[in-house]
Amino acid sequence: MTLVAGVDSSTQSCKVVVRDLETGALVRSGRAAHPEGTEVDPAAWWTALQEALAAAGGLDDVAAISVAGQQHGMVVLDAEGRIIRDALLWNDTRSAQAARDLIEEVGAAEYASRVGVVPVASFTATKLRWLRDAEPANAERVAAVALPHDWLTWRLLGYGPAGESKLGPDLEALTTDRSDASGTAYWGARTDAYDLDLFERALGRPGREAIGAADAHPLAEVLVVAGDTPHDHATTSTSTRNADAVVLPRVLGPAEAAGRTPSGVLVGPGAGDNAGAALGLGAADGDVVVSVGTSGTVFAVTEAPIADASGTVAGFADASGASLPLIATLNAARVLGSIAQLLSVDHDGLSALALSADPGSAGVVLVPYFEGERTPNLPDATASIHGLTLASTTPANLARAAIEGMLCGLADGLDAVRSAGVRERRILLIGGAAQNPAVATVAAQVFDAPVEVPAPGEYVADGAAVQAAWTLTGTRPAWTVETSAALPVDTRPVIRAQYALARP
Repeated sequence: MTLVAGVDSSTQSCKVVVRDLETGALVRSGRAAHPEGTEVDPAAWWTALQEALAAAGGLDDVAAISVAGQQHGMVVLDAEGRIIRDALLWNDTRSAQAARDLIEEVGAAEYASRVGVVPVASFTATKLRWLRDAEPANAERVAAVALPHDWLTWRLLGYGPAGESKLGPDLEALTTDRSDASGTAYWGARTDAYDLDLFERALGRPGREAIGAADAHPLAEVLVVAGDTPHDHATTSTSTRNADAVVLPRVLGPAEAAGRTPSGVLVGPGAGDNAGAALGLGAADGDVVVSVGTSGTVFAVTEAPIADASGTVAGFADASGASLPLIATLNAARVLGSIAQLLSVDHDGLSALALSADPGSAGVVLVPYFEGERTPNLPDATASIHGLTLASTTPANLARAAIEGMLCGLADGLDAVRSAGVRERRILLIGGAAQNPAVATVAAQVFDAPVEVPAPGEYVADGAAVQAAWTLTGTRPAWTVETSAALPVDTRPVIRAQYALARP
């Protein structure tokens, strides 16, 4: 039996799955927790990855591995490969003003045209602008910028600071993939290339794409190809290998290997978490994925890139060579945890309370912007409750209003994705909260399309395992995904109508 492994390094934890190459059957798994907060030392991710791999039985019998991870996080390295400061995560909103500044300088339509997205606080470019403005000394030390999955892949390959790694701090060995690069706001799916002008505008420093590991592409080497003159090639080499420029990870194709671990395990290109989930689900044309995790997302796999000048729909790339139009909300499953704690119940208790209330929660509406919001782009917003009367103020109505409010935000996102040209035949509801009976029931009442709930699984890690298998064999596997529930359309218009009146 040939085994492949997939990793999901998410906001809250690191999950590892080990699967059979031929059938996709789960052989074993492991997980480890990540620290809380919107600012994290990446060393904690590396420790968690090692713990999760150990819990999953290690890599001794694994042929290939790939790492998917939370998008957008800013990992900045110095020339010695050391972390300069804690990584700012996607849900850190301190760069909201930086996003506004970049839009004012470049223009929303220009950003959408060039890189498929309009800056918001989540994206890496805005965090780099914040670093330039708030911590200029740290910005001057930056020798390379990576995303969370890029950095973990680099460490798996054996690179890192001297004394902490087998191969040392070779920044030229940094790699990423299309899906994660497309969430930076300085790489475009339409061009399949970095927009170095937008990168320099963000950090205030020039950038360049990594050329590959030094043992394969020595910096001092000047290669002469057929038809080139030594002078022409030397000129190109000088321009692309500017030692003063900040190194950006080399962007790999869908099944292109990043390299091998020191023990010989093949390492796939990795992916952003939503693109990993799409691979794990085998999402195809007509599938719209609604993920309810730490964040909420609505996305679909499409052939053509999307450029939405309003910034509502991000024109990301997927991990298969196609596109992944996506909206994201900052407030998802943790909304339910917060209200459950307020009501002194667990998640099962919250579900039971919610199902005991009528659709529309007797007029009670929760607008769940507890941590600001990304869609709509209101980074400084707060949550609010509307429609309370003496009669409607019950635990059941509040429990149901929390679920309805969370899902209404995602339904607004579905409308936005539809306006960008996506047409769905079904909604695939995934994420930790999807298995909550009340969430699935209310989803069928909020969305106006059939809802299917895939069997519980780690679909981001599964997508990374698909990548590992694809990289190993050259063929994308078609593993079966089981469904745990299929809910017909049961739309209750009152839910979204009263939410639309209450939201900002």
